[in-house]
Amino acid sequence: MKRVSVLVFFWVLSVGMLFASGQQSRDGAAGGQQIRIGLAKIVQHEALDACEKGIQDAIKARGINATFDLQNANGDINTASQIANKFKSDRVTVAVGIATPIAIALANTISDIPVVFSAVTDPVGANLVATLEHGQGNVTGLSDAVPTAEHIALFKEIAGIKTLGYIYTSSEANSISALQLVEQACKAQGIALVTQAISLSSELRQASEAIVNRVDGVYLTTDNTVYSALPALLQVFSTAKKPVFSADVTSVLGGGSLIASGFNYYKAGLATGNIVADILEGKAPSTIPVKFLTDPSESDLLFDLDVAKNCGITIPEQYLSQANYIFENGQLTSK
Repeated sequence: MKRVSVLVFFWVLSVGMLFASGQQSRDGAAGGQQIRIGLAKIVQHEALDACEKGIQDAIKARGINATFDLQNANGDINTASQIANKFKSDRVTVAVGIATPIAIALANTISDIPVVFSAVTDPVGANLVATLEHGQGNVTGLSDAVPTAEHIALFKEIAGIKTLGYIYTSSEANSISALQLVEQACKAQGIALVTQAISLSSELRQASEAIVNRVDGVYLTTDNTVYSALPALLQVFSTAKKPVFSADVTSVLGGGSLIASGFNYYKAGLATGNIVADILEGKAPSTIPVKFLTDPSESDLLFDLDVAKNCGITIPEQYLSQANYIFENGQLTSK
């Protein structure tokens, strides 16, 4: 009986140790420390907010008990650097940067902690990674590159665009990369291009007024400075009865853009959060490829019939039937 009791004791002890080990992988980093995620975005707007929430939800859904240090650089590069230094000195378990400027700040500052980027249009051009096939050192993440050529071709077909406006932030690496794609697409479509650069979101209204009468419509890529002040642009183009094509659907769910097509930023956040979870569970960032959202279910298409009416544009039924969002009479309907 004594032998049986001893065996039972060691069996219970071993099970308890296995349980504790499994729990530790989710509740703490190596050494039993609490997992702390430094999560920073370059500026606050609907798309980046949705991405931020998706990251947190994905990590929680993986059963990982982590605390989050949420930071917002408010569009300021110096603040982005300060946040990166904070994460470094705080020794966060993983540092996550949403959008190119904050991701660059984290990658340039932190070398011994995993850095995960999200919503970065051109991670190679931003020198975050050397290839899309795998991460580089302690850095990997998700790209929000959009099909610019397809967007502009669709805008031309539906709105009859002959001269296209494009407003971008000259200090954002992702915007410079996007500009090159817009130039190539316009050349292929035989469309004249009028560009206007800004440095601050407060300049967006003036920039919109400077080009609105020189173009047939404006195309917006994923430029964070532009989207942080988007209502100003939408108002200018609405008054002039000129259409807008947005490559971010999340920011125009409240109306104002004739066409919006792009991936769902909350789902982008979920995908980014899963990359973070993989790292927390033992994967090296250098082995994780840069993630792209390629599944059709991860993208959205919106048509605003109120804008179409204001601009005198008829959207063919073949395209309306493909949309999962329709904005009409001030109301959003989802399919």
